[in-house]
Amino acid sequence: MAEEKPLEKMTVKDLREIALGIDGLEGVSAMKKADLITAIKVARGIPVKKTRQKTTATVIEIKNKIRQLREKKQELRSQADKAGIKQIRRRISRLKKKTRKFAGVTA
Repeated sequence: MAEEKPLEKMTVKDLREIALGIDGLEGVSAMKKADLITAIKVARGIPVKKTRQKTTATVIEIKNKIRQLREKKQELRSQADKAGIKQIRRRISRLKKKTRKFAGVTA
């Protein structure tokens, strides 16, 4: 076999071809590059470095934070603070996107 590039430097297409040749590996076509590299390394017996996972808040925690921000937004409305309201609205929007993203991952 010819000299092979490091797995990290290969394209997803090349990684999929390698993964398809490994017996017992399922769902190769749906895997992302990082998943393919990990699966190939495990199959070949290469030690896999554990990467640090981002800590994600649960949906319940995020929704509680949204409720708190809405209460703060009401207070700012009574004070007629348009800049503060705009800032809170953006934060709420970002948190809502996180909940939708989180729900899509677990579904």
